Amino acid sequence: MVNAQLDRAADEQAGSHGYIHHKDDYLKRLSRIEGQARGLQRMVDEEKYCIDILTQVSAMTKALESVALGLLEEHLAHCVVEAARAGGPEADAKVKEASEAIARLVRS
Repeated sequence: MVNAQLDRAADEQAGSHGYIHHKDDYLKRLSRIEGQARGLQRMVDEEKYCIDILTQVSAMTKALESVALGLLEEHLAHCVVEAARAGGPEADAKVKEASEAIARLVRS
């Protein structure tokens, strides 16, 4: 666990996250999701019809899932592949970390 945290800290300092090439796209998508959340709050505050609110919740959920899958894809293509090239315990740790992230996404 500590080694994985140290590896992540080193990655962060190096700015070598796989998603960095699409950072602006992710930020735009997250801003839209933030707007959707504000819209949902407004709908509840204005006592809109339940099904309309649920439809918007579904849209927001799908948008978040899309961001998560994109980040996961970037992580696999960049971080995991680089660790696999290096081999050793770092590769095993990255694969385990990715597997755990996939499991969390599947459960959610």
